[in-house]
Amino acid sequence: MTGDETKPIDVQQATRLREAMVAVSRRARRQRPAHGLTMTQVALLGDLERHGASSVVDLAERAQVKVQSLTLSLNRLEELELITRRPDSTDRRRVMVELTAIAGPLLEEDRRQRDEWLAAAMAGLSETERGLLMLCIPILSHLADHPDRTDPVRRQG
Repeated sequence: MTGDETKPIDVQQATRLREAMVAVSRRARRQRPAHGLTMTQVALLGDLERHGASSVVDLAERAQVKVQSLTLSLNRLEELELITRRPDSTDRRRVMVELTAIAGPLLEEDRRQRDEWLAAAMAGLSETERGLLMLCIPILSHLADHPDRTDPVRRQG
């Protein structure tokens, strides 16, 4: 058997990997600034930063939630002047949401604190362990792009 042949995956191995990734993710989320935003609100800001001005429907689709589920978060972000809403220039029935100038620095600070925590945690690893983690980046990115069973759009791609 060559190294390229696929062997069945032990579900227990997948479970251990998932649990470890979730634990690291939870620890990183706790390293955020005290800006009072929820992870959902930060995720919405990040989505707008990546995709630019978006309709509420598009935001909900990308977050895989109903439009109504975003209402409170969007209202809070607007109160804090992190987003603005405006009618779509091509379809006045649609509302477009976009970041304000103060949202970018807030997102940068949020990421900076989490990145600094991770860098400090990685400093306690051996050179070999850090190297192994760096080798995992493209593999984890590939896993993140794997289609969901429940997402028909991604399954078609």
